[in-house]
Amino acid sequence: MDIPDWIKNAIFYQIFPDRFYNGDTTNDPEFVQAWGEKPNLWDFQGGDLKGIIQKIDYLVELGINAIYLNPIFYSASNHRYDTIDYYRIDPKLGNLDTFHELIDIAHKNELKVILDGVFNHTGRGFFAFNDILENGEHSTYRNWYHIYHFPVDAYSPGKADDYLAWWGLKNLPKLNTDHPPVRKYLLEVARYWIEQGADGWRLDVPNEIDDDSFWLEFRKTVRAANSNAYIVGEIWEADNHWVGNEHFDGLMNYPIRSALIDLLNGKIVPSRFLEEISNTMNQYPPENQFAMFNVLGSHDTERIRTILNDDLKFVELAYTFIFTFIGAPVIYYGDEIGIKGGKDPECRRAFPWDPKKLDWKLKQKIQKLIHLRRIFPTLKSGKFVPLNSDDKKMVFAFARELENDTFIMVFNCSNENQRFQVSISDLKMNDTTRVNNLFGEEYFTVNKKSEEIFVTIPSKTGLVLH
Repeated sequence: MDIPDWIKNAIFYQIFPDRFYNGDTTNDPEFVQAWGEKPNLWDFQGGDLKGIIQKIDYLVELGINAIYLNPIFYSASNHRYDTIDYYRIDPKLGNLDTFHELIDIAHKNELKVILDGVFNHTGRGFFAFNDILENGEHSTYRNWYHIYHFPVDAYSPGKADDYLAWWGLKNLPKLNTDHPPVRKYLLEVARYWIEQGADGWRLDVPNEIDDDSFWLEFRKTVRAANSNAYIVGEIWEADNHWVGNEHFDGLMNYPIRSALIDLLNGKIVPSRFLEEISNTMNQYPPENQFAMFNVLGSHDTERIRTILNDDLKFVELAYTFIFTFIGAPVIYYGDEIGIKGGKDPECRRAFPWDPKKLDWKLKQKIQKLIHLRRIFPTLKSGKFVPLNSDDKKMVFAFARELENDTFIMVFNCSNENQRFQVSISDLKMNDTTRVNNLFGEEYFTVNKKSEEIFVTIPSKTGLVLH
């Protein structure tokens, strides 16, 4: 399996373009919503590609080295999952020149950029569907979609009855990717944007594409354009079918996120958590485990601060886990400074650039985690080794190993300080007599006879021992 050589080092930052930063007010739509107003499903707030360009220094200073952009192609909505033109940057975001400027400045700062590919469905304004609305059964594009009967009603209230649509939504007609012209068109789109400088694709609902073989062709097309392009699928369940040479390098790792949130919200105990994350990762080939896209939040979920009941200690603990676990850690824009928000559209709030509204302590902790991740090869490429746990104390440990280097992570998910014995019998500790906490000045002695390390760990805290 040939995952891109850069993915083990990747630390992603996901940007919802309309809500990150407004760098060019001249392309704002009429009736633009004021920046920072309560978001809704239809209004725009003016974020654009120039805004990302102007905030590159912020991203570099944070320490990330890869950007995932939600859809940027011409669409009717602020989320842009209803594509009108796959070959055109949405004018409210900029144009092709702006895109090239973003790619150039990102690459000069050693940042990769992956795009969101929505190839299961289009918007109603897409040329082929528009032709069907105009010409009905005489349309030369009638086989581009799954039309049940004519005439096609695409605008009256209610679910789609005349054609197949994503979740029955009339504004999201489903493409017929079994139809050769459709497949050819989408593969050309995939190749085009890689040739324009994109470093890979995040694929929206890829398990809903009609013919599974489409993704093998997609992979070959993308890799022919750039042999080092990263391809990640939005699959919400653990499923090894989608990982490998015929599909994707990795998946959005929602099962790991769910297990971690359940642990921190007291719904499962540490032993169950270790079992769940081990079972999830063991489904995938060892090399692909490093290419998993490890999210704590996204445009489709509640903000991590909100779902953890505004407990910033638990938010820090969650990020400590993500940055020391196997796979690529992902920060959803604004989570690093403690933005709150429920489900869509609340999770798509504008980034509050007023310094008084930023949670600097959380950001500084995440920066330290990013720094550790970037300087220690073991945290990027080391084998994941689950260790022991104590369900009554709500404490668990795991390790990352690479050659003769070992990191041990210990997490206290309780409200009390705990004393815990970390079992190291499965680790290659050699002649190590003590380990140092990289987030403090203390060290802990290794008991070679009992093969344990005795640690005292404060409540809601994670230790990174080396």
